[in-house]
Amino acid sequence: MTAERFDHPDVVICPGGPLLLRGEHLVADADGRMHRTTRPVSAVCRCGKSADQPWCDGTHKVLPDKQKP
Repeated sequence: MTAERFDHPDVVICPGGPLLLRGEHLVADADGRMHRTTRPVSAVCRCGKSADQPWCDGTHKVLPDKQKP
């Protein structure tokens, strides 16, 4: 089995921040509704505090360390 070489991963976990998705993906929100990514890189909220769920709005930056993902 040979390993494939990727220029960049499709999913990147940002420490204390969002999940970055590169390319086309479907993301389910808390209500089970599906959202298609529309940008080359989309940021998905991991802290649960974004006002634009399921997308990250940067709220994690002002949270105390204990509440960051």
